[in-house]
Parts: sequence; structure tokens; C-alpha cells
Amino acid sequence: MKKIDIKNLVCPHVLNMQAYSSARMEYEGKEGVFLDANENSLGSVTEELHNRYPDPLQADLKTALAKTVQLQPNQIFLGNGSDECINVLIQCFCISGKDKVVILPPSFSMYEHASRVMNIGLIEVMLKEETFQLNVDEILKQSQDNAAKIIFICSPNNPTGNLMDENDIENILNNFDGLVVIDEAYQDFAENKSWTSRLDEFENLVVINTFSKAWGMADARLGMLYANEEIIHYMNTIKMPYNVTQHTINLGLEALKKADVKNQFISELLSGREWLENQLKEIAFIQKIYPSDTNFILFRVEDANTLYKYLLSKKVIIRNRDKAPLLKGCLRVSVGTAAENTKFIEALKEYKA
Repeated sequence: MKKIDIKNLVCPHVLNMQAYSSARMEYEGKEGVFLDANENSLGSVTEELHNRYPDPLQADLKTALAKTVQLQPNQIFLGNGSDECINVLIQCFCISGKDKVVILPPSFSMYEHASRVMNIGLIEVMLKEETFQLNVDEILKQSQDNAAKIIFICSPNNPTGNLMDENDIENILNNFDGLVVIDEAYQDFAENKSWTSRLDEFENLVVINTFSKAWGMADARLGMLYANEEIIHYMNTIKMPYNVTQHTINLGLEALKKADVKNQFISELLSGREWLENQLKEIAFIQKIYPSDTNFILFRVEDANTLYKYLLSKKVIIRNRDKAPLLKGCLRVSVGTAAENTKFIEALKEYKA
């Protein structure tokens, strides 16, 4: 087992903090006359009631989710989207103006954005060209030379779509004494086993996921972070008290009862991805289609900007990744419904390259 002293990584001021004490934390019962939180006892102006503060630690949802992911509730942090999970983790472990994190472009831009907002130093180590795999030796060297606190790995990676090599990730986990964050937002579309199954092997492992993708709940803003209970404790200490609404908690509980629907979504999206890949192969001006373990496909053309503008004129909106590192000429398309996929392909076939 990879062991580290979490207290040596946590910001010193966080070690001595007490979590915000809210009314719902002082009394944890669910029955009684509640006159403790200055809520509007008469109800809400909307038909659906929203006048009571939610459970600040989302106990019911964590208990249900823990059964799904085969962890303990105290290994789970829930946030207002995975964005908040990333933010709170950085706030907990990185001192503004002093500490540094490692990011691996091209990758999910929130790691960079959250770090810049908090004035955390950024160490950029590019992925390997074309394969978009981890440059392990350089990651470890830069991490150690710069005393980095966190390495962010997106796997499957957004925007390239590929899984990172598991042996490479394990190498980093074993040889880095900071936190290694694996963002698995798209893991449901891949064939690998989630890294949550190995949390007990690595005290420095943190796994992030979301209800936004396979569960189809992007506007609910519900993200999950899994780690050892000590990391979760410190994150709960500094988070805002009511960061997940009761409405979102209820949606999460409802969703977990419908895993069969999620699995059907995954099956249909994977079929749609395969259909899109086969169709894209028939279009002469597309230079390369990158392998995908996600619900999107990255492909390269000669002039991404012109093609992007043409598709906009046809009311087909995809992402232009031409300016991202290593992605000159690349566009990213999400797998849509059968009708949406067809419209996209028809528009491409009409394009005069």
C-alpha cells in the first residue's frame, strides 16, 4: 500500500480549522418543531417546497451512492458539479502564491482555471503527441523539481477521448508523494475498471466523477470526489455548508434507483459513437479519427476553422479545438441522438473542402 502523511500536504491553516457549524449539523434529527435556522416556516412562493435548508453533508445520498460504487460514505465528497470538487481540493491542499499543481495539456481546462483563480502555480507537461498518453518520466521529474502538491490526470481524457495507460498511472501513484487526481467523468463509456476499486491501495489517490455524463443530469450540478476518509474530512471542513441543494440531493437519489436507464443510455451512446466513427471514415477530407473511450470523437481536418464556421451556418454546433496544444486542425463532436448524428454527417458530406 502506498502510504503518505496527509497532514503534511494539507494547508496548515486548514489543519486547525473547525467546519462551519450550521443548524442542520447541530441537530441531526428529522422530526420535531424546527425553529432553529430562521427559515420561512410558512413555506415557499413556489408550489414545490424549498423553505428548509438541506443536509449539509448529504448523508442519505452518500449512503445510497456508497452502495453503488462499493465504498464507504466517509470516502465521498459531493459538490456543485465536479468543478466544486476540484476547487475545494485545491483550496484544501494548496497555499495561494506558493504551491503548484501539475496539469497535462491538452486536457480539461477546469484544473487550470481553478488553479489560476486561487493563484496556484501551474506546471504544464504535455501529453505525448498523437497518442496523447502520459509522459511519465517528465511528469515525475517536474513534480519533484517543483515540489508539486497535486497531479491532475483526466482518464478518459477530454478533449482527446483516450484512456491513459494504467501502468503509467500506477507508476505515478507509486513515485509521487502528493495527491494524484484521476478525473473519470467519462469512465462509464470505457471498458476499464474505475480507479475507485483501488483507493485502498493508494492513500494519495483521488477519483472524480459526475452525474452530468452517463446519468444525463448536467443541469443538476452534482459531482463526486472519492478518496480516503482523511482527505474527505479536511474537504468537508472548508466547504460551504449547503453546497448541494435538497432538490439536487433528491434528483441524485432518484437517479441511483434508475441505473438500468443509465446503462441503456450508455449502450445507445456507444452504438451512436460506432456509427459516427464508421461514417467519418468515409469522408475523404477527414485526415484522422482518434480512438475514443468517451461519448465524443476527436477528428482532424486541414482547416478546422473553416469547417467549424460552415457547420455553424448549418446550425450544427460542435467544438473547435484547433487552438488547444497538440490539436491543430482538430474538432470534437459529441455523440447525439440518431437524428442529430445523421444531420451532422449529412452536413459534412455537403461540405466542399
